[in-house]
Amino acid sequence: MRIYQIAVLLLAILLPSISHAQSAPANADRPFVVEYYYKTKWGHADEFLKLFKKNHYPVLKKEIELGRISKVWMDQPRYHTTEDGRWDYRVTIVFKNATVANELFDEAALQKELYPDQETFHREEQRRFEILDAHWDLPIKLVDLDEK
Repeated sequence: MRIYQIAVLLLAILLPSISHAQSAPANADRPFVVEYYYKTKWGHADEFLKLFKKNHYPVLKKEIELGRISKVWMDQPRYHTTEDGRWDYRVTIVFKNATVANELFDEAALQKELYPDQETFHREEQRRFEILDAHWDLPIKLVDLDEK
């Protein structure tokens, strides 16, 4: 029975890293872009932006310092759209490559370093997501229009 438990433990440890390594894209040396869309409840867009800038943007800037992220920016629509297609903010993150973007990363360690008052930090982050109607992430693939 002991050998069986050891075998299960080894599989549990090794299987995620094996499957992760196999899932890495072939062009892992290229930047990897992800767009993060946020749709706030009506009247809460300014509050969301304030909390994002206070609690999440500094973490992203720290990841730039660490070399994980190359660039980050936020866009906001100039005009309105239909409600089903509406979003308030789009955050675009350019990761160093797809491997870095998909690897496990302990963002909590950065959050603890940047925000010693974890109780306030977690309360504000919870609020940031409470005021959302929707949130989705969209990895972006470059289309080379000149390629034959």
